[in-house]
Amino acid sequence: MLAFLVHITYSSIIFIIIFLDTKNPNTKHYFAKRIRSEYRIGPHNKDILSIFYGSLLGDSHAEKRKEGNGTRLSFSQESNRKSYLIWLHSIISEKGYCNPTVPVVQSRIGAGGKVRYIIRFHTFTYSSLNWLYDEWYKDGIKKVPSNIEEYLTPLAIAIWTMDDGTRHGKTLKWATNAFSYEDCFLLTEVLYKKYNIKCNVHSAGKENQYVIYVMKESMPILFDLVKDYMVSSMLYKIQGLNNNALFK
Repeated sequence: MLAFLVHITYSSIIFIIIFLDTKNPNTKHYFAKRIRSEYRIGPHNKDILSIFYGSLLGDSHAEKRKEGNGTRLSFSQESNRKSYLIWLHSIISEKGYCNPTVPVVQSRIGAGGKVRYIIRFHTFTYSSLNWLYDEWYKDGIKKVPSNIEEYLTPLAIAIWTMDDGTRHGKTLKWATNAFSYEDCFLLTEVLYKKYNIKCNVHSAGKENQYVIYVMKESMPILFDLVKDYMVSSMLYKIQGLNNNALFK
C-alpha cells in the first residue's frame, strides 16, 4: 500500500509528491511535477542568489531558453571535482531549484578528440530569473553585473573559490579569463570595499585574458570569510594560508 504527501517548494512552485511505501517505511519515491516556467515566480532569497552569482563568476552559465519563457542555470565540472558538484547539487535541489536526481559522470569528446569525463546538472527554468540573465550577459557574452557588490557575499565568494580558484604558492588565483579587464578590476574594487581583501589583476598570458590574485597579506581574511561555507574536498585551496606568520 502506498500513502503520499505533497511537498510544495514555494521558491519555485514545484510540487513534489513523496510516496511512502507502508510495507517498506524507509523507502520514499519522489515525483516532481513539471510546472511551466512563467508560474515559477520566486521569490528568490539571498542564499540561492549568492550561489548563482558565485557560480556564474566561475564555470556555470545561464541560458535564456528559446522554447520557453524563462532562464535556467547550468553547472558542470570535471569528474575529479565530482564531490563538489554533488554537494552543490544537494544544496540547490534541497531549495527546490532542480531535479533531486543525483547527477552522474558522463563522457564527452573534447578538443583534439580527447575524451573528457564531466558531471553536470541544470536548474529548472524560471521566468523570474530572466533579470539574472540580463544582468550577466550582453549580446550573449558573460560580463560581471553592475550589482555584483550586493550579491558578492561570503557564500558567493566560497562558491567562486571552489568553482574557479587555484592555490598558487602562498596565495589564491581566480581564473577570470572569460571577463574583461574592467570586469576583473570591478571585482577587486568590491572585494576591497566590502571585505578589505586586496587583489591584483594580472595577464593570463593570452591576449585579453586576465586572472585575479589575492595579495598574500589578505589570505587570512579570505580564509576566515569562506572556510565555513566550503566543502571539505575543496579546503585544500585555502588550508594553511590563514597564518599571518607565513607572510612575513
